[in-house]
Amino acid sequence: METTQQSPGTLDAHDPLKRFRQEFHIPLKKDGSPCLYFCGNSLGLQPRKAREYVDIVMDDWQHLGVEAHFDGRHPWMPYHEFLTPQMAQIVGAKAEEVVVMNTLTTNLHLLMVSFYRPKAGRFKILMESDAFPSDRYALESQIRFHGYDPAEALLLLKPRPGETLIRTEDIETMLEREGQHIALVLLGGVNYYTGQLFPIRDITTMGHRHGCTVGFDLAHAAGNIDLKLHDSGCDFAVWCTYKYLNGSPGSLGGVFVHERHGANPDLPRFAGWWGHNKETRFNMRHDFDPIKGAEGWQLSNPPILPMAAMRASLDLFEEAGMDALRRKSVALTGYLESLLHQIPTDRIRIITPTDPDERGCQLSIQVRNADRRLYDQITAQGVIADWREPDVIRVAPVPLYNTFSEVQQFAEILSDMLT
Repeated sequence: METTQQSPGTLDAHDPLKRFRQEFHIPLKKDGSPCLYFCGNSLGLQPRKAREYVDIVMDDWQHLGVEAHFDGRHPWMPYHEFLTPQMAQIVGAKAEEVVVMNTLTTNLHLLMVSFYRPKAGRFKILMESDAFPSDRYALESQIRFHGYDPAEALLLLKPRPGETLIRTEDIETMLEREGQHIALVLLGGVNYYTGQLFPIRDITTMGHRHGCTVGFDLAHAAGNIDLKLHDSGCDFAVWCTYKYLNGSPGSLGGVFVHERHGANPDLPRFAGWWGHNKETRFNMRHDFDPIKGAEGWQLSNPPILPMAAMRASLDLFEEAGMDALRRKSVALTGYLESLLHQIPTDRIRIITPTDPDERGCQLSIQVRNADRRLYDQITAQGVIADWREPDVIRVAPVPLYNTFSEVQQFAEILSDMLT
């Protein structure tokens, strides 16, 4: 979609996904008009049908009690299975490779039990130097659990001096130098701060060439980019669902385990009864017999209420389709980028890659000689975005509910503040 020569009204009028905005509750300003909500990279908006799905669960609980596990309108016993086909489609996986469970960091720990198997001579983990802090905390604790020193075992990928992005060739160089000592490569699909999209398939190929296990944290990638996890060949991935997937605050996470691992019952794991063979799960006295696929990593019966809220969003993703969402995302983000370049100031620098294939919908805008007061001024104008110290505003125009007109309004507000 060519956007640079068209008015935002024209772009919105010809947007094939424009009707999906009406499926969400948009926060309002004090005057009752909609906010400019560009914070889907932190918390997605509430789908209008989320309350309906949750109310069905509440109503079945009220009238059926425990029998709702089997007799509810959406029975609770297989409830997580209702989400699986849609989630698998979003992340580009086979249904048996995906399960919705727990939360992101919990899932990361559970999968590292299986996929971080350090041994003498191969015990290191390769990650980004500026990954989201929770990942670093998790990896350092896993390293210590296995008796190694994070100062020695954790290898950090850093941008070159004077740069903000990590070059793919530098990942390859690190693997060439250290690959024989690396047990696990664990990167973010999209960096939370810069918005850089890492080439998942290429990194997986490079890591496997050196005998490394390869996994990804897709917190800022799931529902944002077209992942194709199965085809990438990566060993595992984890993600949250409350950002681009609009799953509700603190909602459940998602897990991908490639099919070549999912059928291996001997792969070490922490086990729980919900990961046990469904046919004998309630016999209670059988040795652990893991379900084939990602479901075999489950521990406990799932919380139905957050899954109910999530279904409303996954229905919309299925209806819209990731291909169409990605096309609009590229157009919407590109339009924002072009408007930012038109602001008559030398204080703005976009630290997110300029190539659409190297980013999702987030642009990270670095503003020279600015502090949080600038962000507070923008917020006072009805913009909900995100400030990251010391001088970056993260803006994420989400294709399911943001418009080209909103992007123009934001650019005008920022221009007024800086010129």
